[in-house]
Amino acid sequence: MKYFVNMLELIEIKRKEKNLKINELAISIGVDASLMSRIISKKRKPTTTQLKKISEILSIDYQELLKEYVTDEVTTILMEYPNLVSEIMVLLEERVSYLSSSNKFQLIQLSDVLQKKLEKLSESHEKWKNIKPLDPSQLIKMREYFHTSYTYESNRIEGNTLSLQETHLVINEGITIGGKSMREHFEAVNHLEAIELIDDFVKRKINFNAFYLKQIHQLILKEVNSKNAGIYRNVPVKISGSLHNPPEPFLLEKMMEDYFLFYETNKNKIHSVILAAEMHERLVTIHPFIDGNGRTARLVMNLILLQNGYTIANLKGNYEDRIKYYQALEKVQVNHENEDFYNLIIDHSQASLDEHLLLAGV
Repeated sequence: MKYFVNMLELIEIKRKEKNLKINELAISIGVDASLMSRIISKKRKPTTTQLKKISEILSIDYQELLKEYVTDEVTTILMEYPNLVSEIMVLLEERVSYLSSSNKFQLIQLSDVLQKKLEKLSESHEKWKNIKPLDPSQLIKMREYFHTSYTYESNRIEGNTLSLQETHLVINEGITIGGKSMREHFEAVNHLEAIELIDDFVKRKINFNAFYLKQIHQLILKEVNSKNAGIYRNVPVKISGSLHNPPEPFLLEKMMEDYFLFYETNKNKIHSVILAAEMHERLVTIHPFIDGNGRTARLVMNLILLQNGYTIANLKGNYEDRIKYYQALEKVQVNHENEDFYNLIIDHSQASLDEHLLLAGV
């Protein structure tokens, strides 16, 4: 195996300079001698935590050692795809510019138009938060109405042909619709279960991370594509009709780490609706799953909205609205222009709050 040749040569040079035996180095960093031997012989790659300890013990600059670590890892991966190296490097440049730039965790700047929309949205949000408890039967009916509509529209965006009435019959009455595929039935049932799952996450006050993301996705693809449900893809994908090319699979692990780091860094700093929009767009852009990325991203968006006291933002699946949605996403993905996408999510969040307040009699 060709793991980290330059990095390991540097470690070996420093180890010998200090007259440290392999077992002595192993004890110093808190691992057994056999594991240390496998690392030195290139049969096992060290973790970054182990690398940090090695740098301290051997008096190696950690940043230099980490640079060698990353360089060797990327080189090893690239050697597995020699025919794609040039394309991969172009893609890397694009993705690094977008998701890994030095300002990727800076606070987001919003235009005056967006600021005014958010102020109005916050007023409606306060009204909804302060509304007196609804009658239980009224609340049940409202939940069924909004969950059915959301399931219908989100699946419609992805090409599901069940009508709103058919969606209701499938998910609330358990009726099978003649002439419709089993996949479409499963997509409807799965989506309702996923909504109930994010409701449960909100009640339990979970801290959103990769574990919970994969639970959502597992439900979305259950019985539809079970072998890929809840796992990141290991093959390249293309998005039909889009100029955006999702990253190669070997980039996903680091990009998803940054995805959740962005969330942790910003969840208490930026407006929760903007955070929801960002987590939606970034997940679709990274496209970590074989299928179901759009539905999962919209569920993640709504999980964040619900956690912050908002109502479900229901993007519409008719042709005109679907095109606006795709175009707004592509502006971010290709041109790094997020104004249209923010506008879209704010407008749908406002429409949802308005409808909830109306049905509640406010």
